[in-house]
Amino acid sequence: MSNGDTSSAEKDFGDSEHLAKDMEPEAALQRIRTAGSISISPDLFEKLYLQPRLGAAPKSGVRNIVGNPTPLGLCGFLLSLTPLSCDLMGWRGTGAASLNGAASIGCYYFFGGVLMIVSAVMEFICGNTFPCVVFASFGAFWLNWGVTLTPFYDIAGQYAEADGMPASAGPSTPTFLNAYAFIFLWMGVLCFIFLICSLRTNIAFFIIFFTLVMAFAFLAGAFWQLANGQMALGYRLVTAGGAFAFVTCLAGWWIFAALLLAAVDFPVPIPVGDLSGMIKGMSEKTKV
Repeated sequence: MSNGDTSSAEKDFGDSEHLAKDMEPEAALQRIRTAGSISISPDLFEKLYLQPRLGAAPKSGVRNIVGNPTPLGLCGFLLSLTPLSCDLMGWRGTGAASLNGAASIGCYYFFGGVLMIVSAVMEFICGNTFPCVVFASFGAFWLNWGVTLTPFYDIAGQYAEADGMPASAGPSTPTFLNAYAFIFLWMGVLCFIFLICSLRTNIAFFIIFFTLVMAFAFLAGAFWQLANGQMALGYRLVTAGGAFAFVTCLAGWWIFAALLLAAVDFPVPIPVGDLSGMIKGMSEKTKV
């Protein structure tokens, strides 16, 4: 292409095309639908799919057929975590009675479980490994959380019976609290790995995983302190965990709005803080 050509779409090789990062999202998606083989600039790809583009774009355009599943997964995540974070912080008098957010069991099953698993499958079909793993793992976590709180399964009650206590006291038994804290601990480790990976995506994703690491760490500590009988300290840690989770939700709602506004070609774009160019990828280093 000559230096004087300012077209947003540039020919690469053969019949493939390259989409420049300054192209409007809707125009880019339309070009994706119509082009037989296409190469998307890293900035635009990351904004649309929350994953840095690796290598050349695939010639078989699965994205020509399915929509962008990322907002769907974010919707399920946010409508599960936001009410829970408010419960954990004790807003509107929820307090200790809502330590586990049992009032939102339906959200955990359908928003957190179903929507996130569906979006994970769609991300898998689109070839987006990182969002697929994130949504699938959190979809499983929310289903696990919902099952734990469902009276039919009586999971916490089994701990109470083993300790000679009534089944209703299950969630407050030391054995249950000690055991469930390990789930929070290892979810925090998982989110720490996601945090490192997010350094190749955007600032909003980085904030989400940083605050999730802190939230899970505080919740694990809270459950262990409650198991030790340190009720005041335990509830303070629960509140701190809820506060970090609420910051997670603020960053999540921000990026959710950015994706949906881009999907409808809204004239005012919302920046998400692209980080894909800060750390050079392995495939880029091998080209040097």
